[in-house]
Amino acid sequence: MDAVCQPNPRRQLNWQQVAILYRREMRAAFREKTIVINSVLIPIFLYPLLLWIAFTGLTYVSGQTEGVRSRVAVLQWPKEHPGLQRLLQLNQEIELISPQPSRQEREKQIQDGRLDAVVEFLPATSSAARLPGNFQAAITFSQSKERSVTARDRIRAALGRYRADWLKREASARGINPGTWQVFTISSRNLASGGEMGAFVLGLMLPVIFVVMVAVGCFYPAVDAMAGERERNTWETLMSTAASRLSIVIAKYLYVASLGGIAGALNLLAVLVTFKPILAPLFERAGQTLETTLPLYAVPVLAISALLLAGFVAAGMMIFASFARTFREGQAMITPFYMLILVPVVFLQVPGLKLSVATAFLPVLNLTLMVREAISGTLHWGPIAITLAVSVLAIAACVWLATFILRFEDVVIGSYSGSFGRFFKERILKR
Repeated sequence: MDAVCQPNPRRQLNWQQVAILYRREMRAAFREKTIVINSVLIPIFLYPLLLWIAFTGLTYVSGQTEGVRSRVAVLQWPKEHPGLQRLLQLNQEIELISPQPSRQEREKQIQDGRLDAVVEFLPATSSAARLPGNFQAAITFSQSKERSVTARDRIRAALGRYRADWLKREASARGINPGTWQVFTISSRNLASGGEMGAFVLGLMLPVIFVVMVAVGCFYPAVDAMAGERERNTWETLMSTAASRLSIVIAKYLYVASLGGIAGALNLLAVLVTFKPILAPLFERAGQTLETTLPLYAVPVLAISALLLAGFVAAGMMIFASFARTFREGQAMITPFYMLILVPVVFLQVPGLKLSVATAFLPVLNLTLMVREAISGTLHWGPIAITLAVSVLAIAACVWLATFILRFEDVVIGSYSGSFGRFFKERILKR
């Protein structure tokens, strides 16, 4: 009777065993080229390189676009404005060509890309006709063609400048102050400092990159920790050791979470280091400075966010990888969960979305919003406390589920042929 009441050592958690197995997993991981590339090298180089390529390409394409002249056909020049025709003829960005006789042919040329835009000058209507010489311009273009959109913008800018000068001349001829003639003016002033602009741009980009890289960092280790063991025929050997099954699961979980956290931390560091040198020149062209100063109190918040996100992603991926018998099967089973992790990232672009009591209950999204708050320097401790509690509970639930799944021998040895959905119905819901 006493022997029956004693706890089963095969189900007890032994932290010494966990430490030994964890070190074994980490040593094996850093000998594996694929894991090192995906969990260490890619986080360091991928996104800084992509940022540099993207913005260098944007600068190059912008320069190429500036050198392309827009092909514009003009109908019915306004007789009262001969200067307008000279202005467009001297414009180095616009090439005036002879229009086709019919509207259908002109529109077909725009759709085919042989013509960028057509401008038709018409007499002013209603109250606008009271001003002698006033006119209106109708621009025909194609929104689906970049050159056509550029042509429209250039025509609007040229006509806007000419109209402003013409109104000033008309006001002076009538002895009216140009400001009075214009009735009202619009001016704008940007109060954001370089540091605030840097925090704003980082807040838009960094949470997205952060989630992707943590998920990438966990992906291959999770597959290798479960399916890789079966494919190498080492899973049975590991289970036959003196270590309890719970200790083995916890050690593997900590190994996957560690590599995911390393990937997230390295990615954050690499982006913060390369962010300003890459983007600052673009902001300087727009007359805006860019600074990347991260508040010191944001560092522990970012570190905790990386650990919690890696912990949740690692536990979720291990659940799905538990049913894979080969590395390829593991990749296929984890991919839907990987895509699901990226769904909350879409909502980060919603204007006005911030960490609140409501969003703090949504896993992954709450951590990304917490990262954004840490970068901006505005922390709301109530929602942050809820986020931490929800994240810890989600991790605990996933780890428990992974441990529960690996209690079944057919799952452990890889003879179970079903997926997580089938397992959930048959053995959790018992249907």
